[in-house]
Amino acid sequence: MNDQIAGGIDVEAVPGTLAERPQWICWRTEDRDGKATKVPVDPETGSFASTMDDRTWTTLEQALEYMATGAATGVGFVFTATDPLVGVDLDDCRDPETGEPLEPAPSIIERLDSFTEVSPSGTGYHVILEGDLPDGRNRHGSIEMYDRARFFTVTADHVDGTPTSINERQEALEAVHEEFVASQVSDGTDGVDGNLPDTEACDQSLKLEDEELLENARSASNGEKFDRLWRGSTAGYESQSEADMALCCLLAFWTGGNATRVDHLFRQSGLMRDKWDDIHYSDGSTYGEKTVERAISSTNDVYDPSNEDTTGTTETQRAQTATAQGASRDGSSSSAERTVGGTDGARIPYLAEKNQLLSERVADLEATLEQKDDRIEELEDENAALREALSTCEDQLERFNQQPAIETDGDTASDNGRDSIWNRTKRFVRDRN
Repeated sequence: MNDQIAGGIDVEAVPGTLAERPQWICWRTEDRDGKATKVPVDPETGSFASTMDDRTWTTLEQALEYMATGAATGVGFVFTATDPLVGVDLDDCRDPETGEPLEPAPSIIERLDSFTEVSPSGTGYHVILEGDLPDGRNRHGSIEMYDRARFFTVTADHVDGTPTSINERQEALEAVHEEFVASQVSDGTDGVDGNLPDTEACDQSLKLEDEELLENARSASNGEKFDRLWRGSTAGYESQSEADMALCCLLAFWTGGNATRVDHLFRQSGLMRDKWDDIHYSDGSTYGEKTVERAISSTNDVYDPSNEDTTGTTETQRAQTATAQGASRDGSSSSAERTVGGTDGARIPYLAEKNQLLSERVADLEATLEQKDDRIEELEDENAALREALSTCEDQLERFNQQPAIETDGDTASDNGRDSIWNRTKRFVRDRN
């Protein structure tokens, strides 16, 4: 490391290919559902940044300045479709205590032969190179590759023995992708499955570039809701899991119910967190896989970019007015359920489950309130008893004061009498308690 360090980052170790591009953001760690999550931050506004919105990016210098204020944990570089860069993320393949690489990292790093750094956690590596990412899946296990709509948390903690520059490595990229990513897939779904509502609509939606799809989603009548969720806001939802489901339902509509693409897009959103890839089910499914599966199964109406009727009603408008085709879990559907359509109304099973959870929560609250009411009654009874005891004591004290003084040896007898009454009063109150 040299003296040119800003916010713990060796600026001179950042390859010029990255440093010269205004594709930088910051990130901070936030706790979401009990897990630390890296949230992208716009260095100019401090609000959520988006890997799909270049208005939320800036220069490396500005990102480092914002990080230096303490409002961010680190800086990140956004990959786009217009740059030649590819990022290879190798997780859980480095011993943070010894610094020793674990398989398959050594082989991949050697073959890619380009700039490599240690990840923020110290348990993995980032390799950045130039090339065209092969088609197909881009993730398997702890290995992930991407070339657009994602950001790397840049540490500039350069790995000794690897190039300090970013090199063009197309052949090596294709070979590594084929061996470690593409060849691992058996069903072509990237580990996410789901029912496709309409194959033709799905094929049409796949033709849309990510940027165009997101622009359509933001332009719809519920575009503000989509944009809030996309940027990572959970406002209006009781938990982030509900916000995750809401965004996945919207993405299921706009992608034609394509599970792989819903997963791909969700990973670019501000809601993405480590929990997405955690195994939560006995069948080995991850939280993200089940969320996508449920979103697709409850979204019956999907976007078809080729469908625009003669009245000028576009699919974007139809997303808000279409009739839900599904029924509730018990086979019935109310008039309200039948008339709610589009990306929200098609989620009848999800809404039914949510209503059940809310009903149980209300029942718990009612039971708690009943217990508190009983306790209030007990306290009121105790308060009444204490007031009655106090009133009795005041009456006794008043009668005592009205009695003529008994002549004794000085004031001793009088004092003893008062003390005796006072002691009796204290004992009386104590006995009542």
